[in-house]
Amino acid sequence: MDAVRIATSVLSLIAGVGIFLIACSMMSANLEALGSRKLKSLFSKASKSRLIGVGVGAATTAVIQSSSATSVMVIGFVNAGIMSLAQAATVIFGANIGTTITGQLVALGMFGGNSVSTSVIFATFAGIGAFILAFAKKDRLQKLGGIMAGFGMLFVGLSMMGDSMEYFSELDSVKNFLAAFKNPLLLVLIGALLTAIIQSSSVMTSMAITMVVTGLITLNQGIYITMGSNIGTCVTALIAGLTSTKNAKRTALIHLIFNVSGVFVFMIIGLFMRIGSADYGDIFAKIFPHTPQIQLSMFHTVFNVITVIIVLPFTNLLVKLVTKLVPDKEGGESEKDRPRLYFIEEHMLKNPPIAVHQTKSEVINMAKIAFENFEIACEIVSSLDYAKVKTFRKNEQLLDHLNKEIAKFVVKLLRSDLGEKDRIYLSTVFRSIIDLERIGDYAENIVESADKLKDTKEEFSAEVKREIDDLRSLVKELFNDVVSTYENIDMDALQRAYDVENSVDEFTENMVEKHIKRLNDGAYSPEVGTQYLALSTNVERIADHYINVAKSVKLL
Repeated sequence: MDAVRIATSVLSLIAGVGIFLIACSMMSANLEALGSRKLKSLFSKASKSRLIGVGVGAATTAVIQSSSATSVMVIGFVNAGIMSLAQAATVIFGANIGTTITGQLVALGMFGGNSVSTSVIFATFAGIGAFILAFAKKDRLQKLGGIMAGFGMLFVGLSMMGDSMEYFSELDSVKNFLAAFKNPLLLVLIGALLTAIIQSSSVMTSMAITMVVTGLITLNQGIYITMGSNIGTCVTALIAGLTSTKNAKRTALIHLIFNVSGVFVFMIIGLFMRIGSADYGDIFAKIFPHTPQIQLSMFHTVFNVITVIIVLPFTNLLVKLVTKLVPDKEGGESEKDRPRLYFIEEHMLKNPPIAVHQTKSEVINMAKIAFENFEIACEIVSSLDYAKVKTFRKNEQLLDHLNKEIAKFVVKLLRSDLGEKDRIYLSTVFRSIIDLERIGDYAENIVESADKLKDTKEEFSAEVKREIDDLRSLVKELFNDVVSTYENIDMDALQRAYDVENSVDEFTENMVEKHIKRLNDGAYSPEVGTQYLALSTNVERIADHYINVAKSVKLL
């Protein structure tokens, strides 16, 4: 054996795997960045039926090329109550189908024979993408260049892995060593272990396809290694789940049980097939003759599709099982009652574009909580009915918590590799969350006005209560325009928000004039007048802070 050639082949294999991993990450990050704005509307369709949930999961993962990113968003929607755990499960099932697209692309790149191989043709995209990255000024074009460069690099890495494995396939000692691994269970464990180490089922499946094509392993060995890769890919989510919310833990468990169930069923079927002197390799070799790359990539797809068909009817039972395995604590404060983040978690930092998208969802959620407290405060000061004061206090604590925790998360996120637009957006978040926390403070001032009225056994007149209702309606209109502006970068909504904010200013100015007139007429006591004036000031400042949030989009 040529020691130099062996060393070269080993180094080429390591380099090929490295390039492939970087390519997957690069392509996924840019695809996420381009598609993340539209994903929320797509995910909202998952609630219509289980099959639609599977379709949404498959489509999302096929587009952004990252099942982990899909899982991250699912956890955020479950935490926020937008999606139930059962709906999330169906999206995760679909994500397993969507992730098989990488194997199909790899198989497609291995055609060529005597002509120019498709792998070489696809690899040229790396150069095209690099030119776009070097010269493009627009953020969108740069992301497109990143996608093309990542796509091309997939096949550069694949070619390097293939070349190194071709030499190993010529060595009888290597082939004999690998041939000894025939036990299906052992092959599944090897696939799971290697995938857990490299943290990418796509890379593991692609390596298995390459090894089958070069003759290093048989198709049947590749099939069982690929099954194991489906289990190994859950390790990252499980590790992340250890320090995450209960919904994150449950989601990771659903993913694991789903994949283990599929492997178990296929292992049992394979056992009976071997009794009859058959195996999966024989079946797929007959269906797709003379194309080992297609044989293995198609098995991977069929495996996941059939697993979904088997597990989907038992979705509710699966959700009950993971809820029992990860229960809410009995006695004391449950997780849903504690101040917490709804859309963002630490492990999302591995997918920066998705994390930015989720941060925006978290800020919008904070705006909604602040508005809820404003509405409760207005109800309390008008009626002196404190039925909702517990909800108010809980929201108040939550706003303080969100202000601190979103800021911490954004600081960490800014250390990631982000585009210019995302960095500018994140820089505005610090101001926006302070504005929203201040809205909560002014709502608290309104409740304090109610406390003073209650202490003096006084209340606002029917006329004043109607004015408060009119003012609430204006602020509600402002809030809706602000959310539309912030969520969709809608400049028309921003202009409407400016107009409504001006109306709030005029309304509160009129309240001051009415206050002076009522005092002179003796229509109410000085204490009631003082609280009426304080109310107008607090609402005017709330409107100012909401418009500040909307104005932040002008920087984008």
